[in-house]
Amino acid sequence: MKATDNTQATGTTQAAKAAKAARGARGGKASGRTTLIATALVLGIAAGPAVAHAAPAPARGAAAAAVAGPDAGGAAGPVFSTPPHAAALQRAIAGLGPDHKDATAALVRVGGTSGSWRGSSGVADVRSGRPALEQGRFRAGSVTKTFTSAVVLQLAAEGRIDLDRPVQQYLPGLFPDAFEPIAVRQLLNYTSGIQAPDGPGDDFEAEWQHRFDVVDPRVQIAGALAKGPEFRPGAAQHYLNIDYTLLGVLVEKVTGTSYEEAVAQRILRPLGLRQTSFPGPAGTRIQGPYNHGYQAVPRPDGSRELRDVSEWNSSGRWAAGDIISTTADLERFTVALFGGKVVPKAQLEEMFTVPPVKDFTTGEDAALTAGMSRIVLPDGTEVWGKTGARHGYTTAIGATRDLSRTLVYSVNSTDAKGKEMNKVAYGIVAAAFAK
Repeated sequence: MKATDNTQATGTTQAAKAAKAARGARGGKASGRTTLIATALVLGIAAGPAVAHAAPAPARGAAAAAVAGPDAGGAAGPVFSTPPHAAALQRAIAGLGPDHKDATAALVRVGGTSGSWRGSSGVADVRSGRPALEQGRFRAGSVTKTFTSAVVLQLAAEGRIDLDRPVQQYLPGLFPDAFEPIAVRQLLNYTSGIQAPDGPGDDFEAEWQHRFDVVDPRVQIAGALAKGPEFRPGAAQHYLNIDYTLLGVLVEKVTGTSYEEAVAQRILRPLGLRQTSFPGPAGTRIQGPYNHGYQAVPRPDGSRELRDVSEWNSSGRWAAGDIISTTADLERFTVALFGGKVVPKAQLEEMFTVPPVKDFTTGEDAALTAGMSRIVLPDGTEVWGKTGARHGYTTAIGATRDLSRTLVYSVNSTDAKGKEMNKVAYGIVAAAFAK
């Protein structure tokens, strides 16, 4: 591993692991409420080179401007005042490649007002063994929801969408009479009570057989609504893609353009996110340079096949999960979003407001907001962000509210849709937010 450093970034068992990881990354003592990193991040070290870079703290720019604002914490000071722990971050991504159990590559960017760090590890392609591309593109999965939410909140700020108005009034004739009025806000924070549509199957092989299927989001919506409500609107929180599929249709209805063009006009082009795109309904390839994604598939003899899953049609995820991006673009988006440069301040609060309900599946307190989630680390540090997982790719954006520490990563996970949080991603989070 080669590096330079010039800096001035569910359940009891998981909680114990989180605390241990945090202590190991910084040598500190874990304390406070332990709303698991893994709870928010799952939604979704042997061969290969690693390269890391560090930079001094930014004196100016969007991050500095945002932290200087009235919501930056005032006299209390920044949440993070020390530089990212470079050694811990290097360890977190060391040794990735085709022989690693959990990931073939990783790209990481840690930033904030006290300094920045970026690194890459692993291979771009297991066949050639080429080093991972630090600027490589990847499927960011449900990070798409943060972009979708931002567009809806922009339209709310413009008076074109009322968050308290039932979505049935915007999309008449779509909902059966069995549904009570569902506010747009309840789609944003997953409290709508709409059930998930049926898919090709729950296991990898079933999805693999249908990987090139083109899915019409309106057909998905019809299938979901035909099932009837899962619970009364506002009664619980259930994280499902269908809420954001409906929001995609709502964006198209209100703007009179495609969902993809609305995001491009309102976010991608204004922020200069030139490496961020949508594949389109029939698109299966990642355009531009990218690190291949792989799924580990067991063989009868006990060995495993690394099956290349880079080419895949994501139309079934659409406004809920088909964006393609880079760590640099997602970092710029995160800083701009938290700094009030994307969504006006009044509407931005929706992204930092957790509804006072219980999670439908676990019975625990809700943790999701409009397009993001609240994560309380083992030492009590509060982080906001969003994760995403597509086969071969595990992604996350996150930051403290004051932007004193930001994190973006893409891990080429060999089981990105697995029930357990990827161990490499887990180590990155622990190292990035260690104090």
